Amino acid sequence: MPAAPRRSPLHYAWVIVFAGVLTLFSCLGLGRLALGMLLPSMSRGLALGYTEMGLISTGNFVGYLAGVLACGRLVRSFGARRIIVAGLLLVSGSMLLLSTLSRFPALLTCYFVTGLGSGLANVAMMGLIAHWFTARRRGRAAGLMICGNGLGIMLSGLLIPWLNAVHGPSGWREGWLALGSLVFAAALVTGFLVRNNPLTLQLKPLGGSEEGGRESSPPPPCRSPGRLIAHLGVIYLTFGFTYIIYATFLVTTLVKELGYSETEAGRAWFWVGLLSLLSGTVFGTLSDRIGRRVSMIMAFSCQTAAYLLLGCSLTGGWIYASIVLFSLVVWSIPSIITATIGDYLPRENVTSAFGTITFIFGIGQVCGPPLAGLLADASGSFSSSYLLAAAMAASGGVLTLLLRPPAAQPLPEPVRIRP
Repeated sequence: MPAAPRRSPLHYAWVIVFAGVLTLFSCLGLGRLALGMLLPSMSRGLALGYTEMGLISTGNFVGYLAGVLACGRLVRSFGARRIIVAGLLLVSGSMLLLSTLSRFPALLTCYFVTGLGSGLANVAMMGLIAHWFTARRRGRAAGLMICGNGLGIMLSGLLIPWLNAVHGPSGWREGWLALGSLVFAAALVTGFLVRNNPLTLQLKPLGGSEEGGRESSPPPPCRSPGRLIAHLGVIYLTFGFTYIIYATFLVTTLVKELGYSETEAGRAWFWVGLLSLLSGTVFGTLSDRIGRRVSMIMAFSCQTAAYLLLGCSLTGGWIYASIVLFSLVVWSIPSIITATIGDYLPRENVTSAFGTITFIFGIGQVCGPPLAGLLADASGSFSSSYLLAAAMAASGGVLTLLLRPPAAQPLPEPVRIRP
């Protein structure tokens, strides 16, 4: 008899989670969310107007949408591991190139490529959750991966101001150079660690018999997969539309409307990143225990309250209450949505479905900030923008309430024993 493969006390699925944290830290935490810290110094150094600054951000979102739309087909052709590494290398290369550019068209094109790589790496990595974890573990796994977003916010909030202080007008160039180098290192580590599925290591997905539990069966065929994907996509769109408004204009609101200093506003942004580290893990694990719908409704309720507190122009401790509520749930919806897709669809269809749903989510991100800016220009305050975000978040909770639970697994036919 051949010797059985040696089992490590740590299931390799947790190594995949670690690689996922690195991937999201790089492609989203640094590739997208660090832009807000770099734009002020870039605008001073290159004399960029508000319109050009907004177009640079929009170019990144458009690239991200293109990446998530193409990811499913590319993963089927080349495998998730290659697409993740390729996406991170696109992010790294474009960020390193950004540190050398001075003309607006080149900046716009380059940051479009950053968004393209971010979309490819994010969707391909999140799609691996359905392969490496059974349903009873997917929420926690997705939540842990999304911690990378908060780590990126924290790092950029500390590193970029320090580089600006040390290097002066060229600090933003050093910022892009440092962030691009970090993403390149993460691409190398991720490529070494990631495996496309447990079978390559003679393992089973985590959460079944290897933990003393029952091996989960594949989900039964979904009767209306198109309708399901559209429903989940619209729910995800409401999250994308609302969270990006808050994340984009929070610092501006604190400084220009509420009289905070830039140091105080930067400290608040750091706390957003720190508190958000718990959001995906806590709500992802909670969704494994009490269900996806209930967890998402709780998250949308907290977001609605956070937006209302700013929309009603409350001051003092209410501002900090809004920041805490937002931060504690900001990455909850992505982790729950990722786990939900695996509950309804077969594993081989998860990456394509997640790409489609993320594309719809990206439309919300593209539309949210411009519409919020128009409302602010018309009213002279961002209050109406936050009230709009609150209404959209509440509608996301209602749509979640209407989501039907996945079909029950068919019971095995009883064995008939003839007398």
